[in-house]
Formats: sequence, C-alpha cells, structure tokens
Amino acid sequence: MNRKTNLHKVKINMHKYDVIVLTDSRYTKDSKDPYHHNVFYEDALVVNALTAEGLIADRKAWNDPDMDWSTTKAVMFRSTWDYFDDFEAFSKWLNAVSKVTTLLNSEKIIRWNIDKHYLQDLQANGIHIAASLFIETGCTKTLKDLHTEMGWHETVLKPCISGAARHTYRLTADTCSAHDSIFKSLIANEAMILQPFQHRIVTEGERSLMVFNGHYTHAVLKRAKVGDYRVQDDFGGSVHQYTPTAAEIQFAIRTVNACDDLPLYARVDLFNDNSGNIALAELELIEPELWFRNHPEAATVLAKATKKKLSL
Repeated sequence: MNRKTNLHKVKINMHKYDVIVLTDSRYTKDSKDPYHHNVFYEDALVVNALTAEGLIADRKAWNDPDMDWSTTKAVMFRSTWDYFDDFEAFSKWLNAVSKVTTLLNSEKIIRWNIDKHYLQDLQANGIHIAASLFIETGCTKTLKDLHTEMGWHETVLKPCISGAARHTYRLTADTCSAHDSIFKSLIANEAMILQPFQHRIVTEGERSLMVFNGHYTHAVLKRAKVGDYRVQDDFGGSVHQYTPTAAEIQFAIRTVNACDDLPLYARVDLFNDNSGNIALAELELIEPELWFRNHPEAATVLAKATKKKLSL
C-alpha cells in the first residue's frame, strides 16, 4: 500500500505546472495595442488568482512549439482567439494535448461548444433560443430560396464554427442574392446558421452573464456602435456594467445546467428576442472574454473552483 502511495506521489511531482492558462501569441505584456494589453491583464488576473490558491500556474500560447504539455496537470482555455483561423491545426493540437493533460473546460465540452449545433441540444433541454435554420454543408439552395421557405425577410447568416463575427452577414429577402456567391463558397465547406434579425439587440444590447461551476458572479452589457448590429469590440461595440434581473440570472444558471457536463466556467450571452422573451444568443465555454477587470474577485472564484476540481 505504501509503495503504491509513493509511486502516486512521484507521478504527481513530475508535473512542472498545475495549470497553464492558454492564450495566443498576439497578446503579450509589451504589445502596443491597448486591446491586446487588456487581454494580457485579464489573463494575468487569472494566473495570479491561481497562484494565490497555491497552484503553480503560467500563461502560454496554445501553439507554443517549445511547450511540453505533459508537464502540466491542466490547461485552461482563456484567450485562444485565433483557433478558428487554422481550425485544422487547432483540432490536431486538441487531440494531442487531451491525451497528456486535463482540459478546462473538458475536451467533451469544448468539441460540443465549438459548433453552433449545440444550440439545438440546449433547445431540446428546454433553453429558449432564437429561431434558427441550420444549413448543412453541400446545400444547393439559394439564400432567396431559404428566406422564402422560412418566411423571413430580415436575417443574419453566420458559420456554425466561427468567432469574432467571422463571415457574419445581415441580409434581407430583397438583397440576399448579392451574397449568393460567398454563401455558395462557404456552404461547400462548412455548415451555416440563418436566424431572423433580432432588433432588440440593437436597441437594448446583449447581456453577458458569467457563471463559474454553476454559480453566477457578474455581468456586462454589450452594445453595438450606432449604425451597426454587432456588439463585438472588433466592430466598435462597447461594454458597460450591468446588473441582471433575477430572471436573467436564473436563465443563465439553467443554461449551464442544461449541458451534459457542468462547465467550470461559462459566459451566457442572452437578449430579449423580437417577442420580448429572454433568449440565448451564445453559450461560450471555450475561451470567452469574462471581464475579470470589471470584477476581479471573480478570478478568485474561478481559481478556487479550479483547485477543487484538480483535487478530486
């Protein structure tokens, strides 16, 4: 019995790190770009919180060629926001790294959440989402055909695997034909999702609620710039402090509990749909921006939950 215990201790001690916080190579301390520096600061809050909990933590790019991933007990996805630029390379890396360390969130959650088809699963589990048409790879219908079939006049088209509003287009039944060429090239290789345009996102904004290990911590309100509908920073969107309603908090917690595995961290993006009902825009479980700089104590909540998970 003692021999087995000692071997177990030796195996644990072989790890150089407890947690590596994953980023991409653009976000460095010395970056002149203020946004990039903000990302570095956010990640640093997480690393410092993990360290304060007695964990050995560091921050590295997911595709760092010099990193031996077997030397860390776990990796935490935080700002790997270039993964969809070379998804094939990322997928291969994910396959390899999942064999030698623990992924936070889990590989199962990550692979499920990468593809927006996950929205169908959540809808089946009782979570209200916006009306959505999933267009599978190889579809030969035109955008005009799809608008006519669904009876939608104003819509948004985007890939099922995407980020930062990549190939996101606002369409109408009258103007969509102008996008048929790009749609044809995209649908030949990847599935797309078509949804009715949500006017309340423009007038009211989109709320992001942060949930760690099933517990709500804080929220922000994201607004698009005047004349746009995209709330992302990349397109001039702005972020504001926000106090959610009890109904919104309950919706966010129900959403994470509707997943097959409870995520360690989650960002629940919700809005009021065209009928005025709370609806899920996205459930971000891979590398969501979590606005720790607005609520630094949430980094401690995440660090404590991480320590507990690694000790199981």
